[in-house]
Amino acid sequence: MHTREAVNSEFAKALDTQRLREHFLIERVFVPGEMSMVYSHVDRMIVGGITPTSVPLALPVSKELGTDFFLERREMGIINIGGSGAIEVDGIRYQVGPRDSFYISMGTKNVVFLSENPNEPAKFYFNSAPAHRACQTRRITIDQAKHVEMGSDAECNKRVINQYIHPAVLETGQLVMGMTMFYEGNVWNTMPVHTHERRMEVYLYFDMPEDRVVFHFMGKPEETRHIVVRNEQAVISPSWSIHSGVGTGKYTFIWGMAGENQTFTDMDAVPMAVLL
Repeated sequence: MHTREAVNSEFAKALDTQRLREHFLIERVFVPGEMSMVYSHVDRMIVGGITPTSVPLALPVSKELGTDFFLERREMGIINIGGSGAIEVDGIRYQVGPRDSFYISMGTKNVVFLSENPNEPAKFYFNSAPAHRACQTRRITIDQAKHVEMGSDAECNKRVINQYIHPAVLETGQLVMGMTMFYEGNVWNTMPVHTHERRMEVYLYFDMPEDRVVFHFMGKPEETRHIVVRNEQAVISPSWSIHSGVGTGKYTFIWGMAGENQTFTDMDAVPMAVLL
């Protein structure tokens, strides 16, 4: 597990391209046969990828958490963007297919991840946040998610927001996660932009060929920066920062949030005239 310290907005102004990437971009989320994890001091979010091949992978006991087991005081949300797989939770196995989501409650002791076909492994992308109570562990398929249509062809941002781990679908301690999918010819997400003073957010960008990129915009509205993001890379967005992107073609992204509340519409809109 790699640790990222929090970065304030004044310090971020002085960062060059490489330093911005070091602080906010997670370049390699999925490693075949391994788990990768980044522990962010921003709202104590852990972001990672679990890619089991021929050998199942179990959540480890981590010194960084100071607990007897990984989910002793945490909850976890997962979305599988790879092949078919399964998750064993305290001895009970659940099938988790492509584009399925899975929520694991605080207090769960043993979690093991498996792929049905090692040559086409599952890619379990996860966010884990501190939790104060236990909730129901369950699978959420893409059909069970809440689907919200947004945007328009005229604005190049016509998309479907699939809310998986969300108060409209199931109870959690604080974690909220979902997946946004674009229509062909649409490339903008979250424009006009906003900030979440009460919550941080993490984006995972994927469904992109090798030669496609997303320009992810961050920073205070009057002091913006960008990070070039490639397929299956993630970006940490602090609460003071905008989080918006535009791709060289359509893409999919997973968003995850943690913080003071779970109100999806709790955001501070930024007028276009303010952006610099």
